Amino acid sequence: MLGTSVRALRRLCSSSSVSSINLIEDYTNKVTATARGTSICTCTIGAAKVEDVAASSSSCSFEPLNSEAHNENGPCPCPSVAAVHVHLLRNNNKLRRRRLGDRRNNKRSTTDKDAIELALDSVVKIFTVSSSPNYFLPWQNKSQRESMGSGFVIPGKKILTNAHVVADHTFVLVRKHGSPAKYRAQVKAVGHECDLAILSVESEEFWNGVNSLELGDIPFLQEAVAVVGYPQGGDNISVTKGVVSRVEPTQYVHGATQLMAIQIDAAINPGNSGGPAIMGNKVAGVAFQNLSGAENIGYIIPVPVIKHFIAGVEESGKYVGFCSLGLSCQPIENVQLRNHFRMHPEMTGVLVSKINPLSDAFKVLKKDDIILAFDGVPIANDGTVPFRNRERITFDHLVSMKKPNETAVVRVLRDGEEYEFNITLRPVSLSTIF
Repeated sequence: MLGTSVRALRRLCSSSSVSSINLIEDYTNKVTATARGTSICTCTIGAAKVEDVAASSSSCSFEPLNSEAHNENGPCPCPSVAAVHVHLLRNNNKLRRRRLGDRRNNKRSTTDKDAIELALDSVVKIFTVSSSPNYFLPWQNKSQRESMGSGFVIPGKKILTNAHVVADHTFVLVRKHGSPAKYRAQVKAVGHECDLAILSVESEEFWNGVNSLELGDIPFLQEAVAVVGYPQGGDNISVTKGVVSRVEPTQYVHGATQLMAIQIDAAINPGNSGGPAIMGNKVAGVAFQNLSGAENIGYIIPVPVIKHFIAGVEESGKYVGFCSLGLSCQPIENVQLRNHFRMHPEMTGVLVSKINPLSDAFKVLKKDDIILAFDGVPIANDGTVPFRNRERITFDHLVSMKKPNETAVVRVLRDGEEYEFNITLRPVSLSTIF
């Protein structure tokens, strides 16, 4: 505490009227400050901190406080021209806050350990034997190959993992942490678009002592997450920690689609796919890919995408996909382009450049329409919409989170006039059928 006071005193008393500051600590915890000349100011500090510096000289902008509080023997004897009035007050509140913060950190670390222990009873290792199609010899498949991944138990006696972990599967086995036995699993639903799959295990023995993990919410930037899984390099479970670096729509490699993803700096290696990213005592996402050629850039599938996938499977019994407007849009950040389409200065939006003829929007929208808002949310000229605190994402995220056959209100500028249309949204796969 005295060292903190010394540094603060030297930093704050850098006026031209101070030639030297000598700090002496004795058994009574006294600090002596020597200013230019022969004047001495002695103040008792105890467990104190430099709160303020005041001098009546013209070189100091601070106003002196009651000098009688500095010295037990009376007013401070320093001359008003050269004296540095050091206000050393007890700061027990700061010490109390520091101790409280330490207790909170200890409590948080204990909570993290409990969350990891909970995850250890939920995360499983997945063994897949797959045989992919042979496109050069379409009458036969390629030779079988073995691969491994991770998964975790969710409510309802189901296992959630990545679609690419069980893609083209012949049969699938799962193994719990700390158990040598493997159990046969069935693939109930696969969503290649969002790279998610649901497995089930019929054996009741498998479910003994297994805990299910609850889904949380989208984490904020710099929040800590722990990725649990079975990456390459060993056979036992692995836990890596990191923080959230970015939240935005990202290209999903397996499905070649663009959905929301969370970038983290925790290590995600082959074998981690399908494992949970734990934040607190809930799941913040599912590990599924990393960025090749870069360091400490991994991606997890966020909870909204997971919930959309699970809800679709529960409602229809199979994977239904993510909705799309069936449009190709162009940003209109160019002023001349906005003037050409007679947009007012306060208007923002995106230009419709192409429409899928099999989509519902083809019956309503036209090429060169300006989409101003989607479901009442204004769209910026770069195609983004507000998201959380000072973050922005592309408006495609709002479209993809809609349920199949749900209606959206789209505000459009056409030939200088504003219109509102109701458009039925369908998944991409269904848009090519109807």
